[in-house]
Amino acid sequence: MAEEGIRLFNAGDYFAAHEALEAAWRADAGPVRNLYRGILQVGVGYLHILRGNYTGARKMFRRCRVWLAVFPNHCRTIDVAQLRKDFEAVDSTLARLGPERIGEFDYRLFKPIARAGVAASGRGIPT
Repeated sequence: MAEEGIRLFNAGDYFAAHEALEAAWRADAGPVRNLYRGILQVGVGYLHILRGNYTGARKMFRRCRVWLAVFPNHCRTIDVAQLRKDFEAVDSTLARLGPERIGEFDYRLFKPIARAGVAASGRGIPT
C-alpha cells in the first residue's frame, strides 16, 4: 500500500496517492505510520494548490511538518530530508504568492519522493 502510494505521488496522482497512503497509515500500528501520514498530507497540499485552495494547502503543510519532523533523514528508503526540503520550497513559494496569485504557482516545484538507493521515476508533475 505504501509503495503504491509513493508511486502514485511520484506520478502526480495526489488524490489516489492519498487513498493508498491512508490505507498504509491505517494498517500500520508502528511509528512509521506517521511517515505515511506526513507524505499523504504533502500530496493533499499539492492537490489543494492544483485546485486553487491556498488556505487548504497551507494547512496541510503545517500538519505534515509536525509528522515529518520526528523522522531521521532517511527512513524505509525514503529520503525524508529531501521531502521536507521540497515541500518547504513549495510552501514558501505559496506564501510569497499569497491566495490572490495562487494561479501563478509553478507546478515544476512539485518533486517526486526521493528514495535512498533507489532511482526515482516520474517527476511528480501532474499532466
